[in-house]
Amino acid sequence: MQQLAIFGGTFDPIHWGHLLIAETALHQTAIEKVIWTPSFQPPHKTAALFEHRLAMLQIATKDNSAFTVSQIEAKSRGNSYAINTLIDLSACYPNTRWYWIVGLDTFQTLPRWYRGQELAQMCNWLIAPRFLSGETIPQSELICKQVKQQLQKQSVTIHWQLLHTPLVGISSSLIRQFCREGQSIRYLVPEEVRSYMTFHGLYTRSI
Repeated sequence: MQQLAIFGGTFDPIHWGHLLIAETALHQTAIEKVIWTPSFQPPHKTAALFEHRLAMLQIATKDNSAFTVSQIEAKSRGNSYAINTLIDLSACYPNTRWYWIVGLDTFQTLPRWYRGQELAQMCNWLIAPRFLSGETIPQSELICKQVKQQLQKQSVTIHWQLLHTPLVGISSSLIRQFCREGQSIRYLVPEEVRSYMTFHGLYTRSI
């Protein structure tokens, strides 16, 4: 049975922090490949056009054979829900043990996701701490245990693992802010991604 990880998100835009998380997951777990799945239409936020976010992902991941970018969420042409993504990918990759890479702040909301109780049991969860808000590893572990306890009260079993990622204080929102303010984003994103953003004038104003 192969072991694959889904890394979902808006990636608006992808940055070095995302890439470090995915690389860390490859080396700290038994997964063989990371499948990046950009949301086509995030249900709770507005993002740059899918075509731009997809192109930047493809640029950023092209040199790593363990990374692949999926367009599966674009096929629905509706709101992107994680459980639908997992079901659709399972049809493409049978006989797979699934993992899901997610940031700690997002993992905290899992009990409130669309069909979140069902999804929680369908894969193993790889959690990336969010050091931007000053969390430590023990605090991150405590938050994960609290999510597990919430789900257990609903008779839901979940398996999770905290990734020990490098301390990188980068976020997509920070990059978008810098772009709007005309500040440099060199070394926050891969250089080819930065060139793509500049060429297409992305994030130079509020979307």
